[in-house]
Amino acid sequence: MDFILSAVLVLGAIALVAAVILYICSKKFAVEEDPRLAQVSEVLPGANCGGCGFPGCSGMADALVKAADKGSLDGLNCPVGGSEVMTKVADLLGMAIANSEPKVAVVRCNGTCELRPRIARYDGLLTCTAMNATGAGETGCGWGCLGCGDCVSACNFDAIHLNPETGLPEVDEEKCTSCGACVKVCPRHIIELRKKGLKNRRVYVRCVNKDKGAVAMRNCKAACIGCGKCAKECKFEAITIANNVSYIDPDKCRLCRKCEAVCPTNAIVAVNFPPKKEKPEAPKLEAKQQEPIVIKKAEAEPLIVEAAAKKAEHKVEKEDKA
Repeated sequence: MDFILSAVLVLGAIALVAAVILYICSKKFAVEEDPRLAQVSEVLPGANCGGCGFPGCSGMADALVKAADKGSLDGLNCPVGGSEVMTKVADLLGMAIANSEPKVAVVRCNGTCELRPRIARYDGLLTCTAMNATGAGETGCGWGCLGCGDCVSACNFDAIHLNPETGLPEVDEEKCTSCGACVKVCPRHIIELRKKGLKNRRVYVRCVNKDKGAVAMRNCKAACIGCGKCAKECKFEAITIANNVSYIDPDKCRLCRKCEAVCPTNAIVAVNFPPKKEKPEAPKLEAKQQEPIVIKKAEAEPLIVEAAAKKAEHKVEKEDKA
């Protein structure tokens, strides 16, 4: 009995000493967490998509708190929550933010199955990354969409799907949060985040093919050939041509659509615009058939005699001059 009691007392003493040591260590090496971190994390949507550039919403919250301590939230944005969430975060941290224009993902490729015929068959791991590593893919265009759906798998919001007829991804504007996951996963960088624009209207070049015109057209009938007609037509200097492909700057574009009209390959697309009104054709004036002039015989004889007399006079004048 004494043996058991002594053992309990020894173990109790050891536990007490260990508790005291742990208490002292916890106080000495304690890391104080800013209470604003938990508050900001609650405001953020919790999607953990990485579209903000940080590892999840906790990383974004930490960056926001540190930025607030420096006095500015510029450059930080939650694409999923948008301006509404960022406004709440700014109010929570006692900061002001500049309103950023909403963006949406656009697919810069129009190489449908009809316009970009298949010249090979790929038999391997069915991902865009794997297919791109093997070369040009199943078509002659080494720049266009591969159609394996890596972007579809990367989207956490069910905002992008492959069209079975065209083989190209299509973005649902209502669901897209502009998180950028599809942009990062595309090995050919054909998906871009662009400003939604006024009334959700946008004009952009649906091609990234950097081959020269003849080569690009041979591989895809809808490719940009870098002819420069769109750049010449634009009065706002919104279009630049680099590496044989045109690009429209959304900040300079005034949505006049004149570039779309002059593009010979229809590589420029205008989204969410009303259909153009066709100009009414000018009515063609039908030529009136003139009725033949009828001259009676009695009226014609004096005219014939007069003409013969004038002819004779003219002949006599010529002879006198000679």
